[in-house]
Amino acid sequence: QVQLVESGGGLVQAGDSLRLSCAASGRTFSNYYMGWFRQAPGKEREFVAAIRWSAGSTYYSDSVKGRVTISRDNAKNTVYLQMNSLKPEDTAVYYCAANTQSSWFRAWREYDYWGQGTQVTVSS
Repeated sequence: QVQLVESGGGLVQAGDSLRLSCAASGRTFSNYYMGWFRQAPGKEREFVAAIRWSAGSTYYSDSVKGRVTISRDNAKNTVYLQMNSLKPEDTAVYYCAANTQSSWFRAWREYDYWGQGTQVTVSS
């Protein structure tokens, strides 16, 4: 089992920055993906970014590329999502997830462990 706990969400204004954290505990794997997804009301869960834990390779959706950086701290077993130049359309619940068995890191259904989510609201 892997437990994931997100933090760092909140209410910000357009153009502001926010850093989300995801602390992982329990069974850990060296060769898996950690991803961030988001879901706005009435919309499907959307891929935001992912990082391959062992290699540190990073991947981003086109909608956030250039504004968002995913990173990890091995010593703390924590993944971060630094979001800059936030827009109202970034408003959503952001989820951290772990994909321990698949290489399809953009598909939320491939992730087998999820955090509880953290709300990010960007006002205009």
